[in-house]
Amino acid sequence: MNTQHQLTKSATFFHLNENTRKIIFILCVALCLTPFVSPAIALMLGLAVAQLSGHPYLHLNHKATHLLLQVSVVGLGFGMNVHSAMQAGKEGVLFTIASIASTLVFGFLIGKWLKIEKKTSYLISNGTAICGGSAIAAISPVIKAEEKQISVALGCVFILNSVALFVFPVVGHYFNLSQTQFGLWCAIAIHDTSSVVGAASKYGTHALEVATTVKLARALWIVPIAFLSTFLFKNNSKKVAIPYFIGLFILAMIANTYLPMVKLISPYMVMVAKAGLTLTLFLIGAGLSRQVLASVGIKPLLQGVALWILISVSALYAIMHLA
Repeated sequence: MNTQHQLTKSATFFHLNENTRKIIFILCVALCLTPFVSPAIALMLGLAVAQLSGHPYLHLNHKATHLLLQVSVVGLGFGMNVHSAMQAGKEGVLFTIASIASTLVFGFLIGKWLKIEKKTSYLISNGTAICGGSAIAAISPVIKAEEKQISVALGCVFILNSVALFVFPVVGHYFNLSQTQFGLWCAIAIHDTSSVVGAASKYGTHALEVATTVKLARALWIVPIAFLSTFLFKNNSKKVAIPYFIGLFILAMIANTYLPMVKLISPYMVMVAKAGLTLTLFLIGAGLSRQVLASVGIKPLLQGVALWILISVSALYAIMHLA
């Protein structure tokens, strides 16, 4: 990570001293915690910081975004109802199974066709099929992926997440999708939970509820896919990073549904959670320096784009005509 930090510093447009870079970064973080900055703007602000001044704490960025995302998702649970969430989960389960299976199969075929290194291709496919960076982080130690392979897969997923955050709401309004349809589409076709929540929150409250519930149910597929990976890559290690924060999200939903005292503080918890997700997107953008973008390479990016278009278009068609 230190090497990446140095490369990022050298790849910025302005050569600023360390203190100035830290001040700019801290001011941007503070700005993202205000109600004036939307998730999309936060992401753009992070990208601007990455290109112009650089991320002064890049070596901490992955852990910070990972933890902040989990805490924020749990906070969102305080704004949801168990009964409506269960209904949303039922609606999304068949789409989830079909999309995960088809994405993994087509990812394998595209990776073979483009002659992409096996583990890199597998990580990109899983990141697209399940839940972006979380799936890549969970599966990479299982298949003993190298740092370069992980970085390429993460870079590819985060680039497409950034595009989705802006494109999906526009497409949703163009096709006049309902709140339920849009939330379901986001949960299936956008890689990372942070971008799913960011896009759905721009569309509406119910879209956010559907998207978050279906996406987190989708994230549970990390566990069986990780165990399957141990056999595919002939790895005897049974270490799998189980997403325990999903259990806390469910407990938060239950508390908000059945405990009157919790309902009094729920609006404040949700407000803090949304601010945390906005900050998460800023940090993700701030980690995408020109050096990181360039390291992805054209073939892995082509695989990621092809899979993303495939899952987005097919899921949109199915939701509009079959749901």
